[in-house]
Amino acid sequence: MDEISFFWIPITAILGAFAYAILHTVMRARVRELEIRERIAMIERGLMPPPEVDPRGFDRVMHRLDRHKVRSGAGRHRRAGVTLMGVGFGLMVLIGFTARDAGSAIGVGGFLAVIGFAFFINSLIDDRHEPIAPLSPPSNQPPPTRAE
Repeated sequence: MDEISFFWIPITAILGAFAYAILHTVMRARVRELEIRERIAMIERGLMPPPEVDPRGFDRVMHRLDRHKVRSGAGRHRRAGVTLMGVGFGLMVLIGFTARDAGSAIGVGGFLAVIGFAFFINSLIDDRHEPIAPLSPPSNQPPPTRAE
């Protein structure tokens, strides 16, 4: 009986984690719904909601800009090149030791290492940084209406 009760601790922890995740998601959705209703109420009253009312939107835009800076083409090529070189050299060692055939090891692993080296060289050639367009400042005036 002690062996069975020993398994209840991790099972309870896992079920509790799932319950917490579900509850957290539902509560976050409810708060988001209330924020949207508040914005709609402001717009219906003729008020222009300030951009600070949606801080999550601002955070998403800033996160997207930061991700764009980090994930440049040169950086991606450099990371891919180093990874492929590591995989290629790893395959060389693996095949060399397991099959005891240096020709096969250099053929398969060397192929991936050369592709990785090409990616790495490509990152050095394409090391330009494109400027990010600045965001236009938000306007506090309502959008123009069409006169008919």
